Amino acid sequence: MHVRTLTGGLAAALLVSLPLLSGQAVAAEPPGGTALPLTAARVLTYDASGSAEFASAVDRGAAIWNESVDGVELRPAASGQRANIRILADNGWPRALPTSLGNGTVYIGRQAVNQGYNTVRISSHELGHILGLPDRKPGPCSSLMSGSSAGVSCTNPYPNTAEKAEVEDNFSAGFSAASQAPVPRAATVGG
Repeated sequence: MHVRTLTGGLAAALLVSLPLLSGQAVAAEPPGGTALPLTAARVLTYDASGSAEFASAVDRGAAIWNESVDGVELRPAASGQRANIRILADNGWPRALPTSLGNGTVYIGRQAVNQGYNTVRISSHELGHILGLPDRKPGPCSSLMSGSSAGVSCTNPYPNTAEKAEVEDNFSAGFSAASQAPVPRAATVGG
């Protein structure tokens, strides 16, 4: 008799809790507002130790993405930690070589910098490729992913509304295994 009562009580508690456990967690609804989903940003680490004179531009580019989107956060890798994104300086043209969504190598090329392109815009743009955005050329300065087609005078390092939404969408599905499929293209700022 006690076992049946205990088992029945556990089953009832489970049935009551199941809807709470199976759905997406939501914050308590504020007075007069709507409930917001509780989602944690996908943390991606980057190693800028090879970015030479561009280290501060890389950190600023990562900070811009962190200010602009909620679904992903870029953090410097801890010492000895394997980073999702490796950032290097070289004498070529800036480029990103994504291996999968949120992973790859970025080159901050001195060729574009020597031509007068803004280093923070370059950094933000190339990190945008790692976050799944393609080049959008030609394009206006208001489009971060327009890259060099916006001209040397363009220093805007911020993604526009559509670019932010695309990154949010890329990382919104809980960063499923399917979203980690390799990205087959190399992306460049000006090429």
